[in-house]
Amino acid sequence: MIFRTVAHRDPIRVALVGAGGMGRAWARLLKESPLAEPVGVVDLDTDAARAAAEELGLPDPDASSAPSLTALVDRLPAERRPEAVVDVTVPVAHLPVTLEALGLGLPVLGEKPLAASLAEAHRLVRAAEEAGQLFMVSQNRRYKRGLWRLKSRAGALGGAGILLHEFSKAIHFGGFRETMAHPLLSDMAIHNFDAARFLLDADPVAVYCEEYNPEWSWFGGDAACTAIFEMSGGARFVYTGSWCSPGLETPWDSRWRVSAPRGSAVWCDGGPGEDGVVTEAVEGAAPDPAADALPPDVDLAGSLSDFVAALRSGEAPMTAARDNLLSLAMVEAAAESAGRGARVRIAETVESAAAEAAAAA
Repeated sequence: MIFRTVAHRDPIRVALVGAGGMGRAWARLLKESPLAEPVGVVDLDTDAARAAAEELGLPDPDASSAPSLTALVDRLPAERRPEAVVDVTVPVAHLPVTLEALGLGLPVLGEKPLAASLAEAHRLVRAAEEAGQLFMVSQNRRYKRGLWRLKSRAGALGGAGILLHEFSKAIHFGGFRETMAHPLLSDMAIHNFDAARFLLDADPVAVYCEEYNPEWSWFGGDAACTAIFEMSGGARFVYTGSWCSPGLETPWDSRWRVSAPRGSAVWCDGGPGEDGVVTEAVEGAAPDPAADALPPDVDLAGSLSDFVAALRSGEAPMTAARDNLLSLAMVEAAAESAGRGARVRIAETVESAAAEAAAAA
């Protein structure tokens, strides 16, 4: 993977696209981080963009906010123009926003998912490679201390062969999530599917999924599902999730359990154990917590740190867009399996999306 780097050591100048709730979270991070300097905010809602620019303390909020990246670049003086883009728009906007950024010669750190569909994601990956620009997706669950600790413990126990996951929330979002066809799979499960790939050091082979919407659900699309993934190397990943399960809700980071040859480990953020990880070894010595690998930066800060490090070094980050295609493929294959009532091979989903992307291009 070859992409242009940013050689100087000053904070990288960043344009933030998206001034909604998640956009404001990124704005706070960018304002506080020594790695990046926010220089402008883009949103179709120009009042929201200007308000975010004011909150960031940017000079001349009118010039530092705009309805498009192109307009923002045209308004800013050369010394304040962005060197990179953080895209925090809704999924359907990821394709046009990323293509516009690449056309302006700007690398992109985009919020999950890569795009609204796997075919669109393929188009963006190809466009980034043709432009010679870094395109990375922020999978902030990969920067959770508990997940890294769980992965270390699983390795010390001989490697996870079974991975169980439970996610239960009862959230009234309003807005686009409540009208999506697959709100759980598309908006939340992408986090967990990607985290499973990281934890298992494995890629998906096939999936069987049942997706449904409880009668009391306030979502238009299916807000609950159970999926069984076959992973490379033979491991199984069993996912159960719901957006409409009131009472006894799981933490946002879910509940995880790994079973390995020499014992098991569980992770539940806020639960007992270090970072919520509890281990029981049944053969040999228990894993040494002091040997656990932990991320240097956590949550969104981890994504930003990896993005900037990649732009400095030219080394691909772990959530580079091409690699992350497989995480999005897990979502689409699960939805396809639920619709067909049959097991789906991930390779077939990837090939179909790639063909669709080629035809669209």
